[in-house]
Amino acid sequence: MADQIRVLVADDQELVRGGFALILDAQPDITVVGEAADGAQAIDAAERLRPDVVLMDVRMPHVDGIAATARICATSDTRVLVLTTFDLDEYVYDALRAGASGFLLKDMRRDDLVNAVRVVAGGEALLAPTVTRRLIADVVSRAAAPRRTDTRLSTLTGRETETLKAVARGLSNAEIAAELYVTEHTVKTHVSNLLTKLGLRDRVQAVVLAYEAGLVVPRSGE
Repeated sequence: MADQIRVLVADDQELVRGGFALILDAQPDITVVGEAADGAQAIDAAERLRPDVVLMDVRMPHVDGIAATARICATSDTRVLVLTTFDLDEYVYDALRAGASGFLLKDMRRDDLVNAVRVVAGGEALLAPTVTRRLIADVVSRAAAPRRTDTRLSTLTGRETETLKAVARGLSNAEIAAELYVTEHTVKTHVSNLLTKLGLRDRVQAVVLAYEAGLVVPRSGE
Protein backbone atom coordinates (compact mmCIF):
# COMPACT_ATOMS: atom_id res chain seq x y z
CA MET A 1 0.00 0.00 0.00
CA ALA A 2 1.23 3.48 -0.80
CA ASP A 3 2.25 5.82 1.97
CA GLN A 4 -0.87 7.88 1.38
CA ILE A 5 -4.31 6.35 0.83
CA ARG A 6 -6.09 8.45 -1.79
CA VAL A 7 -9.83 8.78 -1.17
CA LEU A 8 -12.71 10.18 -3.22
CA VAL A 9 -15.92 11.05 -1.35
CA ALA A 10 -19.18 10.81 -3.33
CA ASP A 11 -22.38 12.02 -1.66
CA ASP A 12 -25.07 14.44 -2.78
CA GLN A 13 -25.13 16.16 0.62
CA GLU A 14 -22.38 18.74 0.92
CA LEU A 15 -22.28 18.58 4.71
CA VAL A 16 -21.87 14.81 4.66
CA ARG A 17 -19.07 15.00 2.09
CA GLY A 18 -17.35 17.72 4.07
CA GLY A 19 -17.67 15.80 7.32
CA PHE A 20 -16.17 12.63 5.92
CA ALA A 21 -13.40 14.58 4.21
CA LEU A 22 -12.55 16.41 7.43
CA ILE A 23 -12.29 13.15 9.39
CA LEU A 24 -10.18 11.39 6.78
CA ASP A 25 -7.87 14.29 5.99
CA ALA A 26 -6.98 14.48 9.67
CA GLN A 27 -5.28 11.09 9.38
CA PRO A 28 -1.55 11.09 8.59
CA ASP A 29 -1.87 8.27 6.06
CA ILE A 30 -5.07 9.36 4.25
CA THR A 31 -5.62 12.14 1.73
CA VAL A 32 -8.99 13.14 0.28
CA VAL A 33 -8.20 13.88 -3.37
CA GLY A 34 -11.69 14.88 -4.46
CA GLU A 35 -15.44 15.07 -3.83
CA ALA A 36 -18.42 14.27 -6.04
CA ALA A 37 -22.07 15.27 -5.70
CA ASP A 38 -23.53 12.51 -7.88
CA GLY A 39 -22.63 9.26 -9.61
CA ALA A 40 -21.62 10.89 -12.88
CA GLN A 41 -19.17 13.17 -11.08
CA ALA A 42 -17.87 10.17 -9.12
CA ILE A 43 -17.15 8.22 -12.32
CA ASP A 44 -15.39 11.20 -13.89
CA ALA A 45 -13.38 11.97 -10.74
CA ALA A 46 -12.38 8.32 -10.31
CA GLU A 47 -11.10 8.20 -13.89
CA ARG A 48 -9.14 11.44 -13.50
CA LEU A 49 -7.83 11.07 -9.96
CA ARG A 50 -7.41 7.29 -9.68
CA PRO A 51 -8.15 7.15 -5.94
CA ASP A 52 -7.44 4.02 -3.93
CA VAL A 53 -10.89 4.12 -2.31
CA VAL A 54 -14.22 5.74 -3.13
CA LEU A 55 -16.82 6.34 -0.41
CA MET A 56 -20.00 5.99 -2.44
CA ASP A 57 -23.50 7.07 -1.42
CA VAL A 58 -26.29 4.99 -2.97
CA ARG A 59 -29.05 7.49 -3.63
CA MET A 60 -27.70 10.35 -5.73
CA PRO A 61 -29.17 12.32 -8.65
CA HIS A 62 -28.44 11.74 -12.35
CA VAL A 63 -26.39 8.55 -11.94
CA ASP A 64 -26.92 6.58 -8.72
CA GLY A 65 -24.23 4.99 -6.60
CA ILE A 66 -24.91 1.49 -7.91
CA ALA A 67 -24.31 2.39 -11.54
CA ALA A 68 -21.27 4.43 -10.58
CA THR A 69 -19.86 1.55 -8.53
CA ALA A 70 -20.29 -0.87 -11.43
CA ARG A 71 -18.53 1.50 -13.83
CA ILE A 72 -15.63 2.27 -11.49
CA CYS A 73 -15.04 -1.35 -10.48
CA ALA A 74 -15.21 -2.54 -14.09
CA THR A 75 -12.66 -0.04 -15.37
CA SER A 76 -10.13 0.33 -12.55
CA ASP A 77 -8.59 -1.19 -9.44
CA THR A 78 -10.20 1.47 -7.26
CA ARG A 79 -12.05 0.00 -4.29
CA VAL A 80 -15.56 1.18 -3.45
CA LEU A 81 -17.11 1.43 0.01
CA VAL A 82 -20.86 1.98 -0.15
CA LEU A 83 -22.48 4.38 2.31
CA THR A 84 -25.96 3.38 3.39
CA THR A 85 -28.62 2.87 6.02
CA PHE A 86 -30.46 -0.37 6.72
CA ASP A 87 -33.55 0.71 4.78
CA LEU A 88 -31.51 0.50 1.58
CA ASP A 89 -30.88 -3.26 1.75
CA GLU A 90 -31.70 -4.08 -1.86
CA TYR A 91 -29.61 -1.20 -3.16
CA VAL A 92 -26.60 -2.24 -1.13
CA TYR A 93 -26.89 -5.82 -2.35
CA ASP A 94 -26.93 -4.56 -5.94
CA ALA A 95 -23.86 -2.46 -5.20
CA LEU A 96 -21.98 -5.44 -3.78
CA ARG A 97 -22.83 -7.42 -6.89
CA ALA A 98 -21.52 -4.49 -8.92
CA GLY A 99 -18.12 -4.91 -7.30
CA ALA A 100 -18.16 -2.87 -4.08
CA SER A 101 -15.77 -4.08 -1.40
CA GLY A 102 -18.20 -3.53 1.44
CA PHE A 103 -20.35 -0.87 2.99
CA LEU A 104 -20.60 1.49 5.91
CA LEU A 105 -23.56 2.78 7.86
CA LYS A 106 -23.87 6.55 7.75
CA ASP A 107 -24.14 6.73 11.54
CA MET A 108 -20.81 4.93 12.04
CA ARG A 109 -18.20 6.15 14.47
CA ARG A 110 -15.31 8.09 12.98
CA ASP A 111 -12.85 5.39 14.04
CA ASP A 112 -14.87 2.82 12.09
CA LEU A 113 -14.76 5.03 9.00
CA VAL A 114 -10.99 5.46 9.19
CA ASN A 115 -10.42 1.76 9.85
CA ALA A 116 -12.69 0.75 6.97
CA VAL A 117 -10.79 2.92 4.51
CA ARG A 118 -7.48 1.45 5.65
CA VAL A 119 -8.74 -2.14 5.50
CA VAL A 120 -10.15 -1.80 2.00
CA ALA A 121 -7.14 0.14 0.70
CA GLY A 122 -4.97 -2.68 2.00
CA GLY A 123 -6.71 -5.13 -0.32
CA GLU A 124 -9.18 -6.65 2.10
CA ALA A 125 -12.96 -6.50 2.03
CA LEU A 126 -14.97 -4.92 4.80
CA LEU A 127 -17.06 -7.83 5.99
CA ALA A 128 -18.27 -7.19 9.52
CA PRO A 129 -20.33 -10.19 10.65
CA THR A 130 -22.83 -8.04 12.54
CA VAL A 131 -23.60 -5.93 9.49
CA THR A 132 -22.62 -7.28 6.08
CA ARG A 133 -23.45 -10.95 6.63
CA ARG A 134 -26.86 -10.18 8.13
CA LEU A 135 -27.70 -7.74 5.36
CA ILE A 136 -26.73 -10.03 2.51
CA ALA A 137 -28.50 -12.99 4.12
CA ASP A 138 -31.66 -10.96 4.61
CA VAL A 139 -31.71 -9.66 1.05
CA VAL A 140 -31.06 -13.07 -0.47
CA SER A 141 -33.66 -14.75 1.71
CA ARG A 142 -36.26 -12.27 0.40
CA ALA A 143 -35.15 -12.51 -3.23
CA ALA A 144 -37.73 -13.97 -5.58
CA ALA A 145 -35.19 -15.54 -7.93
CA PRO A 146 -34.57 -19.26 -7.31
CA ARG A 147 -31.14 -20.49 -6.26
CA ARG A 148 -28.96 -21.58 -9.15
CA THR A 149 -25.92 -23.81 -9.17
CA ASP A 150 -22.74 -21.97 -10.12
CA THR A 151 -20.54 -24.32 -12.13
CA ARG A 152 -17.44 -22.53 -10.89
CA LEU A 153 -17.99 -24.06 -7.45
CA SER A 154 -17.11 -27.48 -8.85
CA THR A 155 -13.53 -26.27 -9.34
CA LEU A 156 -13.01 -25.87 -5.60
CA THR A 157 -11.41 -28.50 -3.40
CA GLY A 158 -13.26 -29.73 -0.34
CA ARG A 159 -11.23 -27.50 1.95
CA GLU A 160 -11.75 -24.48 -0.29
CA THR A 161 -15.50 -25.11 -0.25
CA GLU A 162 -15.48 -25.34 3.55
CA THR A 163 -13.49 -22.11 3.67
CA LEU A 164 -15.95 -20.36 1.34
CA LYS A 165 -18.87 -21.41 3.54
CA ALA A 166 -17.08 -20.06 6.60
CA VAL A 167 -16.27 -16.79 4.85
CA ALA A 168 -19.94 -16.46 3.88
CA ARG A 169 -20.90 -16.89 7.52
CA GLY A 170 -18.77 -13.86 8.31
CA LEU A 171 -15.93 -15.66 10.08
CA SER A 172 -12.48 -14.10 10.23
CA ASN A 173 -9.36 -15.96 9.12
CA ALA A 174 -8.53 -16.72 12.74
CA GLU A 175 -12.01 -18.11 13.40
CA ILE A 176 -11.89 -20.21 10.22
CA ALA A 177 -8.47 -21.56 11.19
CA ALA A 178 -9.79 -22.61 14.61
CA GLU A 179 -12.88 -24.24 13.09
CA LEU A 180 -10.96 -26.18 10.43
CA TYR A 181 -7.96 -26.95 12.67
CA VAL A 182 -5.47 -25.34 10.32
CA THR A 183 -3.18 -22.30 10.48
CA GLU A 184 -4.23 -18.80 9.50
CA HIS A 185 -1.65 -18.94 6.72
CA THR A 186 -3.41 -22.01 5.32
CA VAL A 187 -6.75 -20.20 5.47
CA LYS A 188 -5.29 -17.22 3.60
CA THR A 189 -4.02 -19.62 0.94
CA HIS A 190 -7.44 -21.26 0.62
CA VAL A 191 -9.14 -17.87 0.34
CA SER A 192 -6.68 -16.67 -2.28
CA ASN A 193 -7.09 -19.88 -4.28
CA LEU A 194 -10.88 -19.87 -4.20
CA LEU A 195 -11.07 -16.21 -5.22
CA THR A 196 -8.80 -16.94 -8.18
CA LYS A 197 -10.75 -20.04 -9.24
CA LEU A 198 -14.09 -18.26 -8.96
CA GLY A 199 -12.82 -15.10 -10.67
CA LEU A 200 -13.85 -12.91 -7.74
CA ARG A 201 -12.47 -9.58 -6.60
CA ASP A 202 -12.59 -10.15 -2.84
CA ARG A 203 -14.34 -11.79 0.12
CA VAL A 204 -17.50 -9.73 -0.24
CA GLN A 205 -18.09 -11.05 -3.75
CA ALA A 206 -17.42 -14.54 -2.41
CA VAL A 207 -20.18 -14.07 0.15
CA VAL A 208 -22.61 -12.86 -2.51
CA LEU A 209 -21.86 -15.87 -4.72
CA ALA A 210 -22.20 -18.32 -1.81
CA TYR A 211 -25.66 -17.02 -0.92
CA GLU A 212 -26.81 -16.71 -4.53
CA ALA A 213 -25.80 -20.29 -5.30
CA GLY A 214 -27.43 -21.58 -2.12
CA LEU A 215 -24.11 -22.84 -0.75
CA VAL A 216 -25.03 -21.04 2.45
CA VAL A 217 -28.66 -20.64 3.50
CA PRO A 218 -29.67 -17.64 5.66
CA ARG A 219 -30.92 -18.63 9.05
CA SER A 220 -33.89 -16.88 10.60
CA GLY A 221 -33.03 -14.31 13.23
CA GLU A 222 -29.67 -13.36 11.75
